[in-house]
Amino acid sequence: MRSSPDSHQASFMPIRKAVFPVAGLGTRFLPATKAAPKEMLNVVDKPIIQYAVEEAYAAGIRHMVFVTGRSKRAIEDHFDTAFELESELEAAGKNALLEVVRSVKPDDMVVTYVRQPRALGLGHAVLCAEPLVGAQPFAVLLADDLMTGLSGGPNVLTQMVQAYEQSGASILAVQEVPEEHVSRYGIVAGQTLNAQTTRVERIVEKPKPEVAPSRLAVAGRYILSGDIFDEIRNLPKGVGGEIQLTDAIASLLQKQAVHAFAYEGKRYDCGSKEGFLQATVEMALQHPQVGAFFRNYLKELPIQA
Repeated sequence: MRSSPDSHQASFMPIRKAVFPVAGLGTRFLPATKAAPKEMLNVVDKPIIQYAVEEAYAAGIRHMVFVTGRSKRAIEDHFDTAFELESELEAAGKNALLEVVRSVKPDDMVVTYVRQPRALGLGHAVLCAEPLVGAQPFAVLLADDLMTGLSGGPNVLTQMVQAYEQSGASILAVQEVPEEHVSRYGIVAGQTLNAQTTRVERIVEKPKPEVAPSRLAVAGRYILSGDIFDEIRNLPKGVGGEIQLTDAIASLLQKQAVHAFAYEGKRYDCGSKEGFLQATVEMALQHPQVGAFFRNYLKELPIQA
């Protein structure tokens, strides 16, 4: 039975699972992604996907579901136990490095995989996770968006989980973007509930600036009701034969509350070379081991204004 928009106390279920759609080909990073998944590209010393998994783990989620493709075996290997490596490090007494390796997948974290057999869009990728997620609400994290909270504050998904626990509604992370960028995103508009929250009444995929309902753009984090699977399943294929998650959300919000949440933090679009470079520089400056060195190095570069 579908929940009504205001039936939070009766229908509330905690967020236990996170879905990571990682089947894309990463063509914008060729030739680097010819043999390596784009999600395994490193920002300083960790692959992009690990930042997203650590964000979900810090938000209290312990079951990670990866929607993969046939070229993504490296992701599975990364989150598997490396017995030979761990044995070598343990025998050499390199306990600090051993802890780093083991921290990639904590003992209480469950990781499962399902394949997306064809590239039919983000909506289809999310639908592929249904057998592992079931009817419960769940998070979706797009690893291309490396997102950080404010210094000393909760990460973005933690903020969203807290908002979900207050409302029981599906939650979309949003940020305000320049007018000339609205055609790159799903754009939402609706009723303002408070400084951070809007009840979504419209969501449009990549509108032209002159017809965009607002400048509130959906970023790469979602908390979705399990009812989203029915909406995806009943969608017609869109442009290019793809099934859009945005279209499924547009259908869902006609039946139950969907909130847009203006998170506190920063987003790096690591699906673009520019965003990837920005993330690398800024994360390197914050790194406890190399940050001071890198900052001094940048100061010494003969960069022309």
